[in-house]
Amino acid sequence: MLKYILRRLILAIPVLLGVSILSFIIIQAAPGDFLDQFRMNPAFSKERIDMMVEEFGFNKPIITQYFNWLFQVLKGNWGLSFQYHQPVFNLIWQRLNSTLLLSFSTLIISWGIGIPLGIYAALRQYRAGDQIASVFAFIGLSIPNFFFGLLFLYMAAKTGWFPIGGMTSLNHADLGFWGQIGDYLKHVIGPAITLGFSGMAGIMRQMRGQFLDQLSYDYVEFARAKGMPRKVVVFKHALRNAINPIVTMFGFVLSGLLGGAVITERVFNWPGMGKLIIEALTAQDIFLVMASLLLSSLMLIIGNLIADLLLAAVDPRIRLRYR
Repeated sequence: MLKYILRRLILAIPVLLGVSILSFIIIQAAPGDFLDQFRMNPAFSKERIDMMVEEFGFNKPIITQYFNWLFQVLKGNWGLSFQYHQPVFNLIWQRLNSTLLLSFSTLIISWGIGIPLGIYAALRQYRAGDQIASVFAFIGLSIPNFFFGLLFLYMAAKTGWFPIGGMTSLNHADLGFWGQIGDYLKHVIGPAITLGFSGMAGIMRQMRGQFLDQLSYDYVEFARAKGMPRKVVVFKHALRNAINPIVTMFGFVLSGLLGGAVITERVFNWPGMGKLIIEALTAQDIFLVMASLLLSSLMLIIGNLIADLLLAAVDPRIRLRYR
């Protein structure tokens, strides 16, 4: 297993290199650059613009710009953001806590509720519990996230049960440790439910469908005919086979942790990575965009690796293959 993990990590190096090359070329192929906003401003003279072109390295060939950036990244320097005039690493680190808080809260809601609800619905196919769960799932899949977020904010404004946007209260610094934790949790409930409701609906439907497929296979009927207890047949055999595709999906979900959800973050005024990436793309802040893309690619690679390891943990056939 250790050799397999090391091999996957080594193979990730050319993948990240290819992603960086392709991303850099696509970004550079876009018309204009970061300095276009200054060229249209009469307050900036042509001499000043030329100095900024040389300062940012825009006068060099694309290949030279890429390798200069790559060598700096290998040294641990992610570059300087053109827009914020701060190191890219510091900018991402400032937004990372809020993004991970929202992402993991969303994962808990969508996966922690979606999988058990899908199992419950499959075991009660066409009964009242299955019908009610399916109705909630269809509602979650039908309502756009931004509209659900606006409805949640309207409810919060009317009832006063939850804060209206932001990540912390005005008196957050004056609260104690547990008070600050509670303040964070109160603010994250809105965006987490908004994002997690649709995710929970999709996972619930996937889990229900996969479980029902396994329960209809011949090996389940054969096990029942041999007198094997129903709980053993359902949960030890059918469920373990049904959950494999869901575990595979988990790897792709991890890749989106750093990206956040741009529209939901704007609705709730949440200071996350999604909003930062969109602003960087709009301003053509190359180094910030490249860092975000590389981190997302790295999360995808790590997520797929974790998904494969989880598959090996739940499926002995895959575990034997990795030995």
